[in-house]
Amino acid sequence: MEKINAVGRRKTAIARVYLKEGTGSIIVNGRDYKEYFPMAILHSTVEQPFEITNTVGKYDVTANMVGGGVKGQAEALRLGISRILCEIDPEMRPPLKAKGLMRRDPRMVERKKFGQKKARKRFQFSKR
Repeated sequence: MEKINAVGRRKTAIARVYLKEGTGSIIVNGRDYKEYFPMAILHSTVEQPFEITNTVGKYDVTANMVGGGVKGQAEALRLGISRILCEIDPEMRPPLKAKGLMRRDPRMVERKKFGQKKARKRFQFSKR
């Protein structure tokens, strides 16, 4: 099996993910994912597609991450892995879709408007 690639995005994070058959190693920007993502909850986020499809330890993942924060990057990586698993075996799509892993989360930061302090917060109103 050759390398299969996909893109995962979340907020401003972009993950270019490459997957091939192997022993289950996950490398992110040249480092092990457990070193790259410091919190245990992010480790489980990245591993989630493999756990749902019962493919833990079957594939090696290499990913290049750009932009965003650690949580956004972990979720972008999760989407990229899910997309590749569906490409490999279409039978994996229903369980991944049921858990909401096939959906690109559209929530983004709202832009700041002029004449206001933030996106929605306004300067204090003075009647006199």
